[in-house]
Amino acid sequence: MTDRRPAAELHRALRERGATLAVAESLTGGLLSAALVDVPGASATFRGGVTAYATELKASVLGVDEGLLAVHGPVHPVVARQMADGVRRLLGATYGLATTGVAGPQEQDGKPVGTVHIGLSGPDGARTVSLELSGARETIRRDTVAAALDLLLTRLAG
Repeated sequence: MTDRRPAAELHRALRERGATLAVAESLTGGLLSAALVDVPGASATFRGGVTAYATELKASVLGVDEGLLAVHGPVHPVVARQMADGVRRLLGATYGLATTGVAGPQEQDGKPVGTVHIGLSGPDGARTVSLELSGARETIRRDTVAAALDLLLTRLAG
């Protein structure tokens, strides 16, 4: 069973601000959305999510620059930021959160397992946090969800 506290705290903070959230997921494959909807009353602040696992969907659905993807691949900090911008725009949310990276078991496009980028887009701009996580695939994915929730919580608190 997952700890609902960070997601519940995030929903509370969003409600207090009259704000909403949309997510774009790659390596987390829906885990971030699941963590958010696991909280009763999530529909008041969670607009929805896009799981763009395939690289071409990052461009065609979320509007990530095709040239960027061609040169750097999907595991790149600017890709995460553009995914967050794209899902925010697409789903009409106040904030967009995005996850991309390599959960394993093997490296991807020369990027080692545990390379993670989390994008955050909001009315006050966009940013990316890059992490180097370790552990099994499921641990990396779960730790990415926790880091994404924390990133937006920190933004809302500051």
